[in-house]
Amino acid sequence: MPAGAAPAPHTRTRSSGSPSAALGPPLPYWGGAAVGAEEQRWRIGMDSAAVALLDSPASASSSAANGNAKEMPARHLAHRTAHNMSSSSLRKKSDLALLRKVPCATLRRLLDNFQEVLLATKLALLFPAVLLALAARIFQVGQEWVFVLSLIGLVPLSERLSFLTEQVAFYTGPTVGGLLNATFGNVTEVIIAIFALYEGNVVVVKCSLLGSVLSNLLLVLGTSLFLGGLANLGTEQLYDRMQVDVSTGLLILGVLCHSLPLMLRYAVSSGEHAVSSWDSELELSRACSIVMLLAYVAYLFFQLKTHRQLFEPQEVEDDGDDSVSQDEAVLGFSSAMIWLGVMTLMTAVLSEFVVSTIEAASKSWELSVSFISIILIPIVGNAAEHAGAVIFAFKNKLDITLGVSLGSATQISMFVVPLSVLVAWIMGVPMDLDFNLLETGSLFLAVLVTAFTLQDGSSHYLKGLLLLFCYIVIAVCFFVLRQRGNGSNDDVHHQLGVASKPWRI
Repeated sequence: MPAGAAPAPHTRTRSSGSPSAALGPPLPYWGGAAVGAEEQRWRIGMDSAAVALLDSPASASSSAANGNAKEMPARHLAHRTAHNMSSSSLRKKSDLALLRKVPCATLRRLLDNFQEVLLATKLALLFPAVLLALAARIFQVGQEWVFVLSLIGLVPLSERLSFLTEQVAFYTGPTVGGLLNATFGNVTEVIIAIFALYEGNVVVVKCSLLGSVLSNLLLVLGTSLFLGGLANLGTEQLYDRMQVDVSTGLLILGVLCHSLPLMLRYAVSSGEHAVSSWDSELELSRACSIVMLLAYVAYLFFQLKTHRQLFEPQEVEDDGDDSVSQDEAVLGFSSAMIWLGVMTLMTAVLSEFVVSTIEAASKSWELSVSFISIILIPIVGNAAEHAGAVIFAFKNKLDITLGVSLGSATQISMFVVPLSVLVAWIMGVPMDLDFNLLETGSLFLAVLVTAFTLQDGSSHYLKGLLLLFCYIVIAVCFFVLRQRGNGSNDDVHHQLGVASKPWRI
């Protein structure tokens, strides 16, 4: 290839030896995956030298010699992760029949973008909830309705954020793409935490993040192993223990960092030890948060560089349905960035709605804010990711399922939680890592049960059922303890003789 010529990423070839068959006959429209040669060049942005090389007979014959219509090598390939694979299971192939009838090329490109972003997902039917949430907020229909519609609207938005992040990663290379997936994988939780901190509602931050970890470890993983075990009764279900050991080790470190501020508080209150200042617990939490972020950076280096092969799930065979495993860019870089900004903005708006209306929903349903934050918000907010994990468990692809559930739990525990503490520090909000005894104990037991469940490298439906039972017991515990019918949280603290603090759960 001549110097300076951009290679042609994600260009599909056919087994025919003719030059025209390399890209197929040109089509009179611009959109979707079935594109003609001219549109493929427009999307990739190739220069004249690359176009000449692509159209040369030697290129066509060499592509045909490679066999079975595989894609040409690309300079920048996205780092495929379990989260990418999980999101791909919820996507569907675009219907391009109507685009062929549009005479204007510019309009075809615009409609193609709208179709790929808004319609090429099985969750497209939930997008009206975004508009309904905005309308309910504007016309003040009811704050509990705004809360429900906002939660439903966050489901397709979180899946589309994963899709758009993957599209950007096609143009940034595997390392940067992996970093994007590592930071944008739980962007919904990050945005909700930032808005809750801005309003000084530390309870929502702590409970929602704790609930996300518990949901991924017990509910998502338990449901996946249970249903996957039932669907593969006659098949041995194996997975790579190396990835499990790394994730559980990081989760144990996170539990330790949560436990130390709690134990310090009880040690000081019992008179066993003295501290140098009244905010020593807060200082310890911030120091632990820095250590957790450093551990997460080391984990990313381990995942993206030194042991990358352990975290690359194998491609899943096509089952003949309308789902699509995205292995090529369908959006240009600028289009993907614009849509990523739009979807992030909409996610921020709905997250603000959730935070501002959670108190009204709590009073209307007679449930505590803690129960809603720990149980309801994580279940609905991560529904798209959960569905993908269950789908791959049905296909006996447990490495992908474990990558989704354990990966999300690790990312929240080791990245989102300490990041929230440091952001709160910058904002002047006294948030620490002390999640109180019941919450920290539940987290510790959840990590312990998950580690013991996954220690042998094989799975069956009983393991998933036990994890589900653990989650149900924890949910009932928080429901009974925090039920508003028995009094407010402040009344409970008063009856127990404990001073109520606004920055504690």
